[in-house]
Amino acid sequence: MAALSSTVHVSVAKALRPTAGKRAVAVKAAARADSNNESRYGACWPGRADVPNDVPRLGNGNVKKISLLGSTGSIGTQTLDIAEEHPDKFEIVALSAGKNLDVLAAQIKKFKPKMVSIADGKDIATLKAMLKDMDGPLPELLYGPNGMVEVARHKDVDSVVTGIVGCAGLPPTVAAIEAGKNICLANKETLIAGGPCIVPLAVKHGVKILPADSEHSAIFQCIQGLPENALRRIILTASGGAFRDVSHEEMLRCAKEDPAFLQKKATTHPNWDMGAKITCDSATLMNKALEVIEAHYLYGTSYDNIDVVIHPQSIIHSMVETSDSSVLAQLGWPDMRLPILYTMSWPERVECSEITWPRLDFLRMGDLTFREPDVVKYPSLTMGYAAGRAGGTMTGVFSAANEQAVAMFLDKKIGYFDIYKTIELAMEAHKNDLILDPTLDDIVAADLWARAHVKDLVESGMCKELIAV
Repeated sequence: MAALSSTVHVSVAKALRPTAGKRAVAVKAAARADSNNESRYGACWPGRADVPNDVPRLGNGNVKKISLLGSTGSIGTQTLDIAEEHPDKFEIVALSAGKNLDVLAAQIKKFKPKMVSIADGKDIATLKAMLKDMDGPLPELLYGPNGMVEVARHKDVDSVVTGIVGCAGLPPTVAAIEAGKNICLANKETLIAGGPCIVPLAVKHGVKILPADSEHSAIFQCIQGLPENALRRIILTASGGAFRDVSHEEMLRCAKEDPAFLQKKATTHPNWDMGAKITCDSATLMNKALEVIEAHYLYGTSYDNIDVVIHPQSIIHSMVETSDSSVLAQLGWPDMRLPILYTMSWPERVECSEITWPRLDFLRMGDLTFREPDVVKYPSLTMGYAAGRAGGTMTGVFSAANEQAVAMFLDKKIGYFDIYKTIELAMEAHKNDLILDPTLDDIVAADLWARAHVKDLVESGMCKELIAV
């Protein structure tokens, strides 16, 4: 038998756990928040996940009924691909979408949902005309935020896939939780901004929040069956983004001499072809800072015990360390469909075609390597820990300020390092207005304030970095 050629270069002391000196610096910087409110809100899965054994298997007449928010986006179309591949296990009952009526009309004809909501009521007549040759009855057509809420809490639905972006996803998620629907979570703002409100609500109603992003799905899979108090540490993996092989000194030089290089590099991922915003978040490691906050709200782990490690190959999607120092990891080819499928099928594992769902080949995947993230090069990590420890509305401000700053960077109104600067200033300005136990309205207001504040900072001329032209 041929020798297994893949090797895993891991030093637990050096790669998975930051060095004492650098970690002390990072923790000290993150502790700038006035107080630590991290235990205030509870957790969706506090350190472990019990797997129910009395749930009927999917198939043979037993289908899980799904409501999908954001059906025409990336998460939505992948969700529908899964439902199409497994019609004996999933039924699409309700859809919501924005303005992409052509795609939506095709989805309605194929999946025949009972209810559909669109963004603008003025488009309902147009959508009806597009569906005039539909085989079967028209769905109930709704619109606007209220329409999304009705889609989310439809009486026939078992689970809701939240694939819409931003705080617009909060009200329908709340409605779904209050109606007892499990949440297939693909909307980051639900927990990052809404965690102080959403987590206690989900616990109150006994609703399961099932993570659809690869890192938190990996953690969720690893903690199933753990005994009480067995989870010691969460280790989030990151690709490292566009600048993982560029030194901080070289980046600073380019900011002064060649800002166009930073602009282009920040929007070009070394592994995948993604949208500009998410690619930029990967370059700044902001995506991982946000995932640290999500991990805390999902699993209740202290921020002191949530680590980030650069893993360029993106095969290990994340890991957990248990109290006896064992490390459990979930591996697979980078493919968003798997965590989406698992949120829909949980607690069951659905058998999939090896053609459309390639199996992991250890001989093909090559070496797995790890490195420590540079908190000087990636100050987003330090700010993320600080926002999480502050709690309340600060995490939403952190996220919204980033979205606005990245949008202005992509629009060539600020430089690369201005992204970090404006986020930090927004967080500092919000300290006096921090609300520790916010309502949904408070969370939305903080989101809008953060975006406006970053815009005002930029328009005031405080960003002096050269801009790419």
